[in-house]
Formats: sequence, structure tokens, C-alpha cells
Amino acid sequence: MNDKIVILDTTLRDGEQSAGVNFTLSDKLEIARALEAMRIDVIEAGFPAASAAEFANVKAVAKEVRGAAICALSRAVAEDVDAAGEALKGAASPRIHIFLNASDMQLEHQLRKKRDDVKALAEAMIRRARTHVADVEFSAMDATRADPDFLAEIVRAAIAAGARTINLPDTVGYILPHQLHAMMVDLRARVPELDAVCMSFHGQDDLGLSTANTLEAIRAGARQVELTVNGIGERAGNTALEEVVVALALHGPSLGVRVDVDTTKISALSQLVADRSGMPVAPNKALVGRNAFRHASGIHQNGVIKKRETFEWIDPKMVGNTRGTEIVLGKLSGRAGFLARVRALGIEVTASKEEETFARFQALADRQRVVEDAEVRAICLHGASASS
Repeated sequence: MNDKIVILDTTLRDGEQSAGVNFTLSDKLEIARALEAMRIDVIEAGFPAASAAEFANVKAVAKEVRGAAICALSRAVAEDVDAAGEALKGAASPRIHIFLNASDMQLEHQLRKKRDDVKALAEAMIRRARTHVADVEFSAMDATRADPDFLAEIVRAAIAAGARTINLPDTVGYILPHQLHAMMVDLRARVPELDAVCMSFHGQDDLGLSTANTLEAIRAGARQVELTVNGIGERAGNTALEEVVVALALHGPSLGVRVDVDTTKISALSQLVADRSGMPVAPNKALVGRNAFRHASGIHQNGVIKKRETFEWIDPKMVGNTRGTEIVLGKLSGRAGFLARVRALGIEVTASKEEETFARFQALADRQRVVEDAEVRAICLHGASASS
């Protein structure tokens, strides 16, 4: 089994499905260029059949980006497939991604078709897509709630029709990691043909488990994962690209896999997507949140001052964080953190004055959330807090 994990970024497609997000052509091109510079393998640029503007957007990205495969989404509808093929004509490495419901819940209540009809439709539309491009991906939508027998049938049919990537989405963010692992192992046993193509996983974050599920899918044999920057997307969002890529960069050897992504561009990309989407990153967001490398507890501050790895085993530079490790002074800060900041500001406090100065700091810190540098200077140099 290939040890390289293919990273498909769907920020421009599924990420744009976040309520309230509407990327302009300029936004899409800027984000796509950033993804290309980061060495993302596949960029899902959009859904060409959705509108004339979306068709034009996908076409522009396909023409502009040469260093990544460009993917266009399509329903299992002839007009959609043809629109995707037309939009991708200028792409260096084009891919059509066809999705079709697989669970009885969605077949009965949304698609309102029988299993045999759905399987035949998948085969026909994959063959149609192959007349446009050599690279076709098929998603068995709601795979994690699908009947295992039917899932095996439709996956086998999709491979026979020419799909080179089989994606198994957790469309509603339903499954637990151990259940996903068992499902994938079972499917591979039922469909040995899967070993000749790329098995993929797409996770939604409705239970906050999408990163865990994605890593478990890799353990079960997935060699493509579908992600979005900052985890934006439908409802509670998609699997966060930054979390999975960094986890694989750090733990890849123990998992027997590798990624070729430049992680040092993550922070800038995160901010770009936050700005263009209008969706701010939560301060406590892993790796890219404002607080990801900030320390407020005295115990933690004492540790990172002595050796950063005591409480911060990921180097901020790995994700392109230019601020680095930060000590935030407040009521939970200890003497070590306070004195480290004093020294960093170039202020000398004699040993005989340390206790008195620290006591003044604590008195101020008890009254406000953060003690800023100007207030530290006032405490040390003027013998009183800046607010007194």
C-alpha cells in the first residue's frame, strides 16, 4: 500500500457551503494559489453546475493552478457531469468528483430511488465522466449509515465503471472512530478491487470527531483525506486541514505514512481563509487559534520559560506562527512569568524589591484579565500600577 497520503482540500467547495460564506472569483484564485504553494495535492474548486458564476470560477481556477490536480463536483446527473468536464478543460490535472446517495435513509427520503437504479446511475455517470477526464472520484454519500451489502455493491460498480478514487463520506458526522475502522476493514474484505484504487475519507464535524475519524480512516487504509482550512463547511464544518496535516507530519512515521505539504504556510493560509470567508478563527482553535501558543497559567509559564517543550511540544515555527511562544500576564501568572516579562522589557528589579513588585503586579492582575507591557513598566518603575 502506498505510504503517501493524498490531501484533497475542499475549502473552495464544501468550505463555501458554510452558512453565510460566498467566495468571489478573486477569493477563490487567491486561496487556490496559496494551496498550490503549500503543495496540496488536489484542490476541489467548486460545483460548476450550481450557477454560471460558479462555472466561471472553477474554469478560472483550473486555468490558473498548474501545480495541483483541480477537482470539480458533480451530481450523478448528465448535465452536471458535462458542466464539470467543460469547466475543467483548461486544467493541467483535471478530476471530476461524482457523488450519489448510498444510505437507505437518503435513498428513500431524499433521492427517492431504488438501490438498483442508483447503482446503474452511478455506473452510467462515471462512464460519462471518463469521456471528459481520466481521473474520476466517486463518493458514496452517507456511507457511514449505508447498508454494508449495498455499500459494497455500489463501490464495486463504481470501480468497474472507471472510478480511480472511492470516497467514503461521514456525511452527517455520525460515526465513532472504532466503528469507522471496522466499516472500512469490512468493505475492503468485501471489495478486494479497492486495493487497486485510492480509498478516501471525508468527515463532517457534527460530533467534533472528524480529525480523529480521519486519522482512523488512514489506519484502516485510506490514502486520500478530504479537508478544509480552519475546518469550515456545512453545519459544524469539515475536518480541519491544519489538524490532520500537522498530525500526519508529526505522527506519520508511527502510522507508516507521509504527507508532502509545507506546514510552515498554515498560519498565513488560515488567516487568509478567515478573512475571505468572514469566519474568524476561535482563539482556542488547535494550531491556528490566537491562544494556541500562549500561556497564562503560572505553572505552564514556569515550564516553557525553562524549556519550551515542557508544555508546548509543537514548535510554533512549524505552522508558520511568527509570534512564537507567548507569556500572557494575568491573575494566574506566577513569579517566573512576571519576572521573565520584566527582563524581556529591559527592566532591572533588585532581589530585595522582587517580592514587593510582584505583589503590586498581583494586586493589579486580580482586577483585570490581562496586564499589558505598559502596566508592567509602571509597576516596576513607578512603584505603582498604571491604573493607580
